[in-house]
Amino acid sequence: MKKIFRILLKIILGILGFFVVYIVLALAIPYIGVNTEDKDKQEDVEIYIKTNGVHTDIVVPIKTEYKDWSEKVKYEHIASKDSTMQFIGFGWGDKGFYLNTPEWSDLKFSTAFNAAFYLGTSAMHATFFKQLKENESCVKIAISKEEYAKLITYIEGSFQYDSQGNPILIHATTYGQNDSFYEANRKYSLFYTCNTWANNALKAADQKAALWTPSDKGIFCHYR
Repeated sequence: MKKIFRILLKIILGILGFFVVYIVLALAIPYIGVNTEDKDKQEDVEIYIKTNGVHTDIVVPIKTEYKDWSEKVKYEHIASKDSTMQFIGFGWGDKGFYLNTPEWSDLKFSTAFNAAFYLGTSAMHATFFKQLKENESCVKIAISKEEYAKLITYIEGSFQYDSQGNPILIHATTYGQNDSFYEANRKYSLFYTCNTWANNALKAADQKAALWTPSDKGIFCHYR
């Protein structure tokens, strides 16, 4: 009996130790920046990073001379035909969390456990905006056409596609009238979160970013 108790105690201490180390790394590493040197560059495209306090989206113009996102990324509501929509936000995350947890009060243990420990699947969330206003939760960044091309490649690579080369739409309840979900690549985990995806998008576009971050704060601390 004592042997079993010692084994259980070691397991519990191991789990607690893992989370302590994780929290320390999650708080410290985001302050290590990449692409932090100021450089002269062209400012061809304006993009945004936008957070709801937990989750970060990368927001880009719907249509430019470099890319028309509306050709492939659409949504099913009547409002999707609204020509006044100017921007599209992209977010990546755990599919179960996205579709089954519209509010924090809806969060189930199984959903959180699967997301944290690499057991679920992922989805891309596309949201259309008429306009954006800069504030503490929404930061504008001017980038060159070359950097935008890299960002386009990164975002496109996050979608799953059908045999015709179209992103695979998930027919599910959305958060509003101006968004949609699509099947995505990779899996969510404690070490690759929705914010890690957004941070890596900025890295791909040669923009300021954290070395690694699981949280939105790790991104925004480099822009404030």
